[in-house]
Amino acid sequence: MENEVPHTILFVINPIAGDIDKEALEEEIETICREHNITHVFYKTTGEEDDAAIKKLIAEHKPEAVFAVGGDGTVSQVAALLIDTSTPLGIIPLGSGNGLSKDLHIPQDTENALELIHRHVVRNIDTLDINGQPSIHLSDLGFNALVVKRFSEGETRGPGSYAWIALQEYLSYEPKFYTIETDTERFEGEAFMVTIANANAFGSNAAINPTGILNDGRFEICLIERFPKAAGLGILYKLYTDSIDDSVYTRKLTCRSAIIHNAEHEVMHIDGEPVKLSDEIRVKIKPKSLKVILPQPEAENE
Repeated sequence: MENEVPHTILFVINPIAGDIDKEALEEEIETICREHNITHVFYKTTGEEDDAAIKKLIAEHKPEAVFAVGGDGTVSQVAALLIDTSTPLGIIPLGSGNGLSKDLHIPQDTENALELIHRHVVRNIDTLDINGQPSIHLSDLGFNALVVKRFSEGETRGPGSYAWIALQEYLSYEPKFYTIETDTERFEGEAFMVTIANANAFGSNAAINPTGILNDGRFEICLIERFPKAAGLGILYKLYTDSIDDSVYTRKLTCRSAIIHNAEHEVMHIDGEPVKLSDEIRVKIKPKSLKVILPQPEAENE
């Protein structure tokens, strides 16, 4: 199905993601599918037993692609079910962050993203296994993970709320001590953030790993080490200008496997979802284990 239009597609829709009219969106999808003779199946997530329901629909309908229609959470949920299968993941981004879709250069406007249904290429990307749990994009420990946890516990959403929580936590946050052993090197010391990166940037567009490649068979552990509070704005600027690697407070470990000893029990998130893991966090790469639907290169569109 490298460049072929699939015969059957399952669309997993998060009904509460984004501000657009989902009924109108479904009608657009139906129109495109009719025009290209595609059998389509809709599933709307409820937050209860979604994985089992999606697996059942995949087994019943045997779709040649599954599109996640929603934000980062929906994308990660669907992607996890497609790892090590021949079924590719498509993304219609509707969230506030849309981190993976941005790193894959998927159009962020719905109209252009919908064209992927019938015009695309399929490529393989790497995924990560973190203590048995899949990670497709970015996971981390430390400051950002704490902010993600506080944000998930709150009642308000959006970048403004996230920024306010980040500012509050930043004023009192103290770096934690980590020991990291990889297949190539070792780190021992304090860090403000420890990011396990299979990609480039958070959904906020903060590029923690600007040179990362999604299918090179390796991942990066990106460290922001202890720094004076006054240096915070400079680090933030570098994160948003793809230049964080130039900071004297950062370090990057490129590897295929790693063990992170989290002696201070610092909180962690995997692809934006807070998780509780053991003190020993084992990470390994799964090369080219997920097929993804991407825009056709410009030359192919001419």
